[in-house]
Amino acid sequence: MILEYKNSPIFYTDEGEGRVVVLLHGFMENSTMWKDLTAEIKATHRIISIDLLGHGKTGCWGYVHTMEMMADAVVFVLGQLKISKSFFIGHSMGGYVALAIAEAYPERFYGMCLTNSTPYADSPERQINRDRAIKVVKQNPNNFISMSISNLFSPDNRGQFVEEIESIKLEAMEMPVQGIIAALEGMKIRKDRSVVLQQLTAKKMIVLGRQDPILDFTALKPQLAEIEVELVELSGGHMSHIENKSDYTYNIKRFIEN
Repeated sequence: MILEYKNSPIFYTDEGEGRVVVLLHGFMENSTMWKDLTAEIKATHRIISIDLLGHGKTGCWGYVHTMEMMADAVVFVLGQLKISKSFFIGHSMGGYVALAIAEAYPERFYGMCLTNSTPYADSPERQINRDRAIKVVKQNPNNFISMSISNLFSPDNRGQFVEEIESIKLEAMEMPVQGIIAALEGMKIRKDRSVVLQQLTAKKMIVLGRQDPILDFTALKPQLAEIEVELVELSGGHMSHIENKSDYTYNIKRFIEN
């Protein structure tokens, strides 16, 4: 379904009945990434999946899509649907967006699950890498997409999930180049929201892959111990919903039960 906001389309899906679960995809993904999880939980919950700015069938707003701008778009959709409280599950960049929503609207949360995501800001080194990525995107977006998607999976799993990797690449290649750049710019300047996560009184869970090539699991684990949040460790890389689908689905079901 499509809503118009600020002269731009926002695409979302709305399935099932019950307590609301809002699913927010990651960078260069879209709402279709949640199709398997949605099929598993829509019998007991109402599932809202939203294409974030510049992704999927949602339009671009500008040169930079901040996490706050993406959060505003999500809150707009929920407002139109008269949804006041939800579980939020965000994969990678989607987790950053969920945190931006939590900072502005903590009362909207039954719970928050960050999947292969972090409440911390980019390190200076990571910010430099984002700038390098933007240069590569401008020169050859398809090469950037192809390389980046493969690198989301742990090296041990890349051969096992060849079809899934190719499917994600093809969908990402449909994105406007500006959508890729605007998201990179937005992630680069996002705030540290570890205090937001710490102070959120709703249920909180973080799912991490031990072999994540994007997030340093060994460094993150002790940092997260300082925040009162349930940490679920899975084998595999940055794509837990694919690389460790059954365990991931089990933990999401358990999280949204009460």
